[in-house]
Amino acid sequence: MSNNQQHFKYSTGVIAYPIFFVLSIWIVFWLQVRFFPSIKRLGVYPLELEGLTGIFTSPFIHSDIEHLYHNSIPLFILSVALFYFYRKISWKVLFFGILLSGLFTWIIGRPANHIGASGLVYVLVSFIFFKGIFAKHFRLVALSLIIVFLYGSMIWYAFPVKDGMSWEGHLGGLITGFIFAIIFRKAIAKPERYVWQQPDYNEDDDPFLKHFDENGNFIENLEPETEEEPLSEADKGPTINYTYKENKD
Repeated sequence: MSNNQQHFKYSTGVIAYPIFFVLSIWIVFWLQVRFFPSIKRLGVYPLELEGLTGIFTSPFIHSDIEHLYHNSIPLFILSVALFYFYRKISWKVLFFGILLSGLFTWIIGRPANHIGASGLVYVLVSFIFFKGIFAKHFRLVALSLIIVFLYGSMIWYAFPVKDGMSWEGHLGGLITGFIFAIIFRKAIAKPERYVWQQPDYNEDDDPFLKHFDENGNFIENLEPETEEEPLSEADKGPTINYTYKENKD
């Protein structure tokens, strides 16, 4: 199996895992609204020990249905891209992305309750974009360009441009995704190399180029090349000596 087939391989998990992840966030929101409104306080409280718990719980907590909706669609799309193009490291990116982006928020955030999965969304945007650029693989670069087209405007929300929005979580996500793109730099699909791109390639041995003569004319049927081997003494057969007698009249 080629290197690309190993990396770019569809499986049930490509769709199932993102659906399960997004669905779990909606279930938590339903439980929050219906039975446990107090869990809304389980966010990241910067520089407070009790706020460290929110690093793991905050991605599942949202303020309202609009907040949840705006995070669900990009989270699903980016997760599908992650599990398809980076299947081997997808769970590491998700788990450590939540951990590290939440830790950044805890360190640099304002004294407030930071909640929502937007930090993870920024991790995925940043990781997928920079990973494709570093890989220099045409499929991954194309994916990076699509990410820029769809979510490039999100970069502005990594700065304090809107009140009530955790720009610190967004900035932490961007930094985390960039770091992961560097750390997991070797875990990428390598561009396919053709025969003529190999270091030991020799034009004289190329069967296709042999169909062209020195003037560049294409020769459809090549004459088989035969080499004459010197015969051994056994193959030559017996040696017959002839003696001529001179007749004198």
